[in-house]
Amino acid sequence: MATISKKDITELIDKLHDIEQSLDIPSKKEALEILTKESTREDLWEDQKNAQRVLSDINEITKEIEELERLKEDSNTLLSLFEEMEEKDFPSLEEDFKKLEDEIKSFETYKFLSGKYDKANTILSIHSGQGGTEANDWAEMLFRMYTMYIEKKGWKYTVTHIVKGNEVGISTVTIEVVGRYSYGLLKREHGTHRLVRLSPFNAQNLRQTSFAAVEVMPILEDLEKEIEIPDSDIEFKAVKSGGPGGQSVNKTSSAVQITHIPTGITVHCSEGRSQLQNRERAMQILKGKLWRILEENRLKEISDIKGDYKIAGWGNQIRNYVLHPYKLVKDLRTGVESSNPESVLDGGIEEFVEAEVRIQ
Repeated sequence: MATISKKDITELIDKLHDIEQSLDIPSKKEALEILTKESTREDLWEDQKNAQRVLSDINEITKEIEELERLKEDSNTLLSLFEEMEEKDFPSLEEDFKKLEDEIKSFETYKFLSGKYDKANTILSIHSGQGGTEANDWAEMLFRMYTMYIEKKGWKYTVTHIVKGNEVGISTVTIEVVGRYSYGLLKREHGTHRLVRLSPFNAQNLRQTSFAAVEVMPILEDLEKEIEIPDSDIEFKAVKSGGPGGQSVNKTSSAVQITHIPTGITVHCSEGRSQLQNRERAMQILKGKLWRILEENRLKEISDIKGDYKIAGWGNQIRNYVLHPYKLVKDLRTGVESSNPESVLDGGIEEFVEAEVRIQ
């Protein structure tokens, strides 16, 4: 029976060394020192946004360094144990080796997250496709999948807008995700997701195909400088919060709707306690949507975006989730597959996300 060798363990240690260089950890340690000094300034909280950024950066860099140090320590401990053992006992280390190998592979993902906004927090929206009840149920299943993944990552999320389906499920939902590298990890979830299953909503129990579109955008103050929208291109309305709400939705008339007239893109926000807060957040979300279009189409000016912009057309799904006549989740870009869709729909999308990140 095959077992681990000393070479296997030293290769993990070498890989960690390569990752450390790719992430430029020495520079991050220097940056951490500067940020830590800044955080002790008496006037730090006179600029709340800057203070929050400083503390967030300290937390982010500290976690990354600590995670790397732990992996290095665990690798060296495993090597020491291996060298002290007799050959017949090597198989007892296989479980620890596999766990460490998986953790290093997951940590390695960060070296691929070098995009301009990969470290940013995220706006994630899910929109049901055609199909009424079926599609609304599918949108709610995806909402559950992503929020379970978010919780597993230790991130936080807030529902900023939700419209329930007429009978079941969700017509549309938008959440704000706060977490280290959340945009970099989630950005390629953007697209159409297709479900095939036996319908629980018709008496014949027929096979049904449903679609939902997922939008992923970064949240960054820098977008305020990059994306300038003339007031004449904006239509603003105060509206009632749609649907029965959800996690942290403020159901008052402070909810707002902003429409970008040239593209027809409409954004709702009901998270804040005031109309002003919701207007600011809605504008931030709108700028994220427009930035995404600029990036995807390699455009330079907002004025180049014309006509009714339609997200994630039904003919270009990125992933299929098949529950019948067989069980399979397959990503059509990376080829990654899982024969356990139940686990995937319970938030187990790590393998898919990591493979997407590597296809820069």
